[in-house]
Amino acid sequence: MRNEPPYPITSVDHALHLAIVLQQEGPLRVSDAAERLGVSPSTAHRLLAMLVYRGFAEQRPDRRYQSGDVLRPAIATEAPVALLRRVARPHMQALVDRVQESVNLMVLAGTETRFIASAECVRTLRVGSREGRTLPSHLTSGGTTLLAALPQDEVTALYEGRADVDLTRLRRELTMARKRGFAINAERTETGLTAIAVPVGGPVDPPIAAVALALPSARFQRDQIPEWVSALSDTAAAINRGTVEARTGG
Repeated sequence: MRNEPPYPITSVDHALHLAIVLQQEGPLRVSDAAERLGVSPSTAHRLLAMLVYRGFAEQRPDRRYQSGDVLRPAIATEAPVALLRRVARPHMQALVDRVQESVNLMVLAGTETRFIASAECVRTLRVGSREGRTLPSHLTSGGTTLLAALPQDEVTALYEGRADVDLTRLRRELTMARKRGFAINAERTETGLTAIAVPVGGPVDPPIAAVALALPSARFQRDQIPEWVSALSDTAAAINRGTVEARTGG
């Protein structure tokens, strides 16, 4: 039996209630959400906006809201997420300070990429935090670099028969990412966003994560790729070194 806590936080309760409704009952309009919670439409709109920001909801073209990727059943990942997050944060912030763009850390979970940490830059026009979100791996820069490290038969097992994935094209993209050591997502997951990623770990052992710069496409310039890849590679090496040391006690 669950009792209401003695000091309930109404706004948190409303947000959690709304997330459950979206997951279990499907798309809602702002007016529907307001009616279900017994709040004003403006309050419902603010709650939905926060759920969208954290990945618990997303807005459809018809302006209704539906459950977001965070509410989908979680796929297991073999990566040491808590350790990675702890070790990576200072190195990610150092990278943000170096390149003045936002940084994400991702791990592979089946055919999905899970964003486990984000560090935002302070520029007015910037890519916000993606922490907690999950996106298809074959579309993200980090996911592509991690898939590129898998044996070809594993990639085939993951994607063969998928109507939404051109396996031949994906194999070409993975070969290119493997040769270059980085991958680019040019507005494949979000209009106006470009990301570039390198793996954390490898090549002897499979990479445990990927670190990526995420920036507005308006600031993406191909002649800066070598500089960005160099900065990303330094950060990836530092994260990998810190993770190994933490695991081995070195």
